[in-house]
Amino acid sequence: MENSMYPQSSPDIARQRRELAPETLAAFRAFSASVFADGALPARTKQLIAVAVAHVTQCPYCIRGHTKEALKAGASEKEIMEAIWVAAEMRAGGAYAHSTLALDVMRQEGLSPEAQHGEHH
Repeated sequence: MENSMYPQSSPDIARQRRELAPETLAAFRAFSASVFADGALPARTKQLIAVAVAHVTQCPYCIRGHTKEALKAGASEKEIMEAIWVAAEMRAGGAYAHSTLALDVMRQEGLSPEAQHGEHH
């Protein structure tokens, strides 16, 4: 058996989760069922959102599970890939948007971005 950073889920792991916190597990399952049920957003759309979020949170179990659920809910492979690209853009956008923090520190320290790279005019 191959060692992996992310072990496969198994009946033994499921049993252990259930035995260690049965009420919490039941509440989580009920919450999950409620969240992913058809509502103002159809279940298909919710699963596409979950695929995108799973890529942002980088949970391999969620990526696999919600990709399967999105396919079962009728999402196309192209829709799933577009959702993943939305996630990628949002991650990149977050880094770009947070650059204001570094720029603010440089401004407060009296250093322009050009001075940080040794450029002189």
